[in-house]
Amino acid sequence: MFKKLVAVMMAVAIGVFAAGGVRAEAAEAWPKEKPFTMLIPFATGGGTDFNARLVAKIMGDILGVRVNCINRTGGQGVVGHTAIAQGEPDGYTLGDIECELNMMHWAGLTELTYRDLTPIALIVSTGGAVLVAEDSPYKDMKSLIEAIKANPGELKASGSSQGGMWHLCTAGMLQAEGLKATDIVWVPNDGAAPSLQDLAAGGLDFVVCTPNEAASLTSAKKIRPLAVISKTRHIDWPDTPTLKEATGSDWLLDSWSGIAAPAGISDEMKKNLGDAIKQVWETEEFQETMKKAGKTPSYLGPDEFKAFLAEMDKNYGEVMKAVGIAK
Repeated sequence: MFKKLVAVMMAVAIGVFAAGGVRAEAAEAWPKEKPFTMLIPFATGGGTDFNARLVAKIMGDILGVRVNCINRTGGQGVVGHTAIAQGEPDGYTLGDIECELNMMHWAGLTELTYRDLTPIALIVSTGGAVLVAEDSPYKDMKSLIEAIKANPGELKASGSSQGGMWHLCTAGMLQAEGLKATDIVWVPNDGAAPSLQDLAAGGLDFVVCTPNEAASLTSAKKIRPLAVISKTRHIDWPDTPTLKEATGSDWLLDSWSGIAAPAGISDEMKKNLGDAIKQVWETEEFQETMKKAGKTPSYLGPDEFKAFLAEMDKNYGEVMKAVGIAK
């Protein structure tokens, strides 16, 4: 009888221990049945909002957990990026970060940099393209650069506002060739569309903007690309060289979008989030939706993304100083 009682007690103890182990394992499972928070540093309806909400939707579908999107706007992106950096480092708070992160501290708006966050993944990265009119005398990048060197301050270019993304990109491209930003006349415009119309009409010598922005006029044979300012050739322009192929220059300045978490999250949570975002990025829904929106899906994991951010931060700082807008 005593032996039977001992046996029963041992069996119960084993069962309790096993159940406890299952409960412990379940408690450590990720994700738990709690919602994620996706912080968005710019307003509803914009490009950043589009990127973040697409990631949140697909991530929720994959993980089976709701991802709540919250727009934290203000300060030209400072408020939202700061909220991401200072969020709870529990693996359930993340946010969409943008290339403005590389600009804000150089402009004196904040002391926040990419070092204050945990990079998770690059999801979109769009380099520029150098375009000329169809009947332009410049047949390649070398002839354009030679013309700028021979006629400093005479050639006219555009693609954005003064100090805007493509002004900075152009300034850096010129610096890499031993030229100054002032060796061309930058004509401020409200974006790529009016710049490209001016180019086609003969009012500009060249424009720098994204390939997608130039697609309709290149298809119409009104303008043509000389080079793309990216590491690889553009999928729609396989015969157009990269800037490095055309001139030997390593200069890059991408308009990018990525996902980051607050500072201080564990390596385990960083891996969990990194794996989840990679799954999102690889879906057909993400790829096709981004391409239809004229965006270029590009992926880098946590460590590679951090290195990319360091390179972009350095490049943005150099060109912002060159055009006189760094504090």
